[in-house]
Amino acid sequence: MAVLELNEQNFEETILNNDFVIIDFWAPWCGPCQGFAPVYDETSDKYPNITFTKVNTQDEQGLAGHFQIRSIPTLMIFREHVIIYSQPGAMQASQLDDLIARASEVDMAQV
Repeated sequence: MAVLELNEQNFEETILNNDFVIIDFWAPWCGPCQGFAPVYDETSDKYPNITFTKVNTQDEQGLAGHFQIRSIPTLMIFREHVIIYSQPGAMQASQLDDLIARASEVDMAQV
C-alpha cells in the first residue's frame, strides 16, 4: 500500500476516516529518517488494513508544532481517532512489526 503524505488540508480527514493510522514525522535532511523510510515503506505493504502516512516536518511545521514533535523520526499511532503511541526514533522492521502487533491488541473500549 502506498504511504500517504499528510498535510494540514488532509490530516483531519485521514484520521477521521481510518481506524488505524500510523504517522512517520520526518524531514528530507534527516539521516535517520532516510534510513527508516525503506523499512516503513516495505512494512506498509504487509498491512493493507492500516493507513501508513508521513508528515514532512520541514513543510508542515504547523502539524509538527501541534503534536510537539521535537525529534525525528517520530512515529505516532492513532486507533479510532485516539493517539495510543508517540515515540521518536527509527526502528528495524521487526521492531515495527512488534509495535503494530501491540497496537492492534489495544482494547479501545478501555482507552
